[in-house]
Amino acid sequence: MELRAEAGTILGEHPARGIPRPPLMSRLAELPLEDLVRWVFWMAVLVVLVAIGTYLAGKLRSKALQQEPTVAELLIKFRELHSRGVLSDAEFRTIKTTLTAQLQGELKDNGEKG
Repeated sequence: MELRAEAGTILGEHPARGIPRPPLMSRLAELPLEDLVRWVFWMAVLVVLVAIGTYLAGKLRSKALQQEPTVAELLIKFRELHSRGVLSDAEFRTIKTTLTAQLQGELKDNGEKG
């Protein structure tokens, strides 16, 4: 009988009534009020910090996406480099083919014709 009482307590049952409780709730119920308040406070701090981190990550990501040049802008820059002789004809053709395919994909995604 004593073994049953010890096993029940270990498994999360209420020692007086034999009513099963979730293990976490059992441990929280046994904490002094001061420790419980401290635990809830730090959990709230953790939630706030995660929310702030998520917000900042979203802001930084959107700024990074806004600063990327568009495919059309890249094509203009590479055309200028080709006209100045910095890029060879073969290099410019390869870049132009790649960028044109990307531009057509963007136009297709936006529902426009190119």
